[in-house]
Amino acid sequence: MTDEELKDLDKEVKKLKRQASEWASQLHDLVEDKLPAGYEEIPGIAQSTYDACKAWAAATARLAAAQKA
Repeated sequence: MTDEELKDLDKEVKKLKRQASEWASQLHDLVEDKLPAGYEEIPGIAQSTYDACKAWAAATARLAAAQKA
C-alpha cells in the first residue's frame, strides 16, 4: 500500500470515528432527554450507532493491517 493510500485510509478511519461519535451522541441525547416517551426511537438510533461503530472498527483493522505490511 502506498503512502497516499495509507493517508486516505487514515482519513476514512477518522471520518468513521466522527460519524460513530455523532450517532453515540444522538443515543445519549435520547436517553437523557426523551425517555421514556421516546422509547420507539431506541431501535433505529441504536442500530445506526452499532453500524457506525462496526464500520469504524473494520476500517481501523484495515489500517492496522496495512501499517504492519
